[in-house]
Amino acid sequence: MAEDTDAKRYGEYVVVRRPEERVAELVLDRPKAMNAVSTAMAAAIAEACAALAADGSVSVTVVTSSHERAFCVGADLKERNSLSDAELVRQRPRARAAYTGVLELPMPTIASVHGFALGGGFELALACDLIVADETAVVGLPEVSVGVIPGGGGTQLLPRRVGAARAAELIFTARRVPAVEALGLGLIDQLHPAGGDREAALALATRIAANSPVGLRAAKRALRLGHGLDLAAGLEVEDAAWRTVAFSGDRAEGVAAFNEKRPPTWPGE
Repeated sequence: MAEDTDAKRYGEYVVVRRPEERVAELVLDRPKAMNAVSTAMAAAIAEACAALAADGSVSVTVVTSSHERAFCVGADLKERNSLSDAELVRQRPRARAAYTGVLELPMPTIASVHGFALGGGFELALACDLIVADETAVVGLPEVSVGVIPGGGGTQLLPRRVGAARAAELIFTARRVPAVEALGLGLIDQLHPAGGDREAALALATRIAANSPVGLRAAKRALRLGHGLDLAAGLEVEDAAWRTVAFSGDRAEGVAAFNEKRPPTWPGE
């Protein structure tokens, strides 16, 4: 991909840039391999996510691809085929850190998906809060067809999206799901014409980023930590998150801006 002056490269295969003031774009940039996740690429994703997580100026992250026909085709099976069992054991924490890095980003995160998002590629998208796709998208978790199982969170994230039975059918059959069906099943959240996923994802990110950075991170924390709890426990999670924002500078500015009928200028603290 062409470099821009605001971009920072992590290793050879990941770029982070700032298309808007409070929006970061994490670009998967291994086009010769359709963004197949090698050990080096996994390390770069984890490093980029750690930097984004620590950057308080980022309100929303969008995960995109530099490849025209793929978001990410999953693990680099050519590399995996060359690894001994011992090497695979050593490689596992590095691979896992990439998926965990995206999943644990503290700000709202949007996947911009076109073309193939398969296996680990779809798991990277599932690790995001929202998935925006175009009509060329094909998603799925085909791991059992090559003798493994989803290892980037798919067995846990997919049922949280579509329910246990639907997730079981998709994982057990290893089938690839085209964009229109994926929208109907809830595998993606928005569907746009071919080539429109990045623009739509960035527009959504910009809309979200107009809100309080402190509020956004606290809301994501409450949504994530409260999911699956009983109502009473979930309300305690929400209350704890509320307390982190109730006395913040963002809360004071938000209330003042509302009463003064002006756009807020968020301090982000």
